[in-house]
Amino acid sequence: MSYHIVSIDSPQCSLSCKDGQLTCRVDGEEEMRTIPLEDVASIIITSFSASVHSKLLIEAAKHGIALILCESFQPVSILLPANRSTDTLLTRAQLDITGREKETLWRRTVNAKVKNQLLLARHLAPQDGKLEELEAVLNSSHEHKEAMGARIHWGIFGRSLGLADFIRDQSKDGVNALLNYGYAVLLSTTLQKLFGVGLDPTFGIFHVTREQATPLAYDLMEPFRPCVDWRVAQWVRKQQREAPAAALEVTKEFRRWVTAFPLEKVDYLDMTIEIRGVIEGVVRSFRRALLEHKPTIYKPWTPNSIKWAGC
Repeated sequence: MSYHIVSIDSPQCSLSCKDGQLTCRVDGEEEMRTIPLEDVASIIITSFSASVHSKLLIEAAKHGIALILCESFQPVSILLPANRSTDTLLTRAQLDITGREKETLWRRTVNAKVKNQLLLARHLAPQDGKLEELEAVLNSSHEHKEAMGARIHWGIFGRSLGLADFIRDQSKDGVNALLNYGYAVLLSTTLQKLFGVGLDPTFGIFHVTREQATPLAYDLMEPFRPCVDWRVAQWVRKQQREAPAAALEVTKEFRRWVTAFPLEKVDYLDMTIEIRGVIEGVVRSFRRALLEHKPTIYKPWTPNSIKWAGC
């Protein structure tokens, strides 16, 4: 398949095609941006007010390009060429994955998540007495490594913010509500990339399949959760300095702050790229691992250095 996933996120723009080129004209800009359609795998439109010319829809279909339309960054519609409505090879690979392959893929995912939690914890609270315990969990092969790591991580996270009694609970407000919103942004970005490379997010490797769920997105986003944790921690510390008596709420300013985290740059393999680009790289490596039945091809994200460098 073609390589590029094109993200259209300018607030107002017009999309069309001319002479085999995808064209994008942004309101207020004189120069029109172009890219050859033959180099495009999919187009993700997150713009709040984009107009799409019918010529682009037809030409994109001829080139086998998917268009993913989003509302509030959440994919709500996928337009596929008639001859690409299903990818038989990829679908079969997802359905035929063995239990051993799933186990290996999930183990690599959990190891990356716990490592990222440890790196962030060291950054947030370098003197915390539980860091050694979290490192021991990382180096273990315990069946419940993810749950054990999460328990220690959230304890360190809370103490680093002066919230000694903090417990991660999706139903609670305050810091928990901030985390919920950040994870929703991460989930949307992960879904965009999964759809972009043709993976069906309803076939996961660990999370349970249920109605209106996307378990594969929940699986692959796990190592990126500490990026959201760090983003929220920065916001909470800022609020504690500027308005210590104020309640922590999901305000317009917070939404703007946390929504921008996929654009922050981090290390991945031998590159420094935006988090959304790293998510795409991880998703592509997962796709290849499925197609070739080689779980070790899958490269979940961890920083290149021993120090936290996430967003």
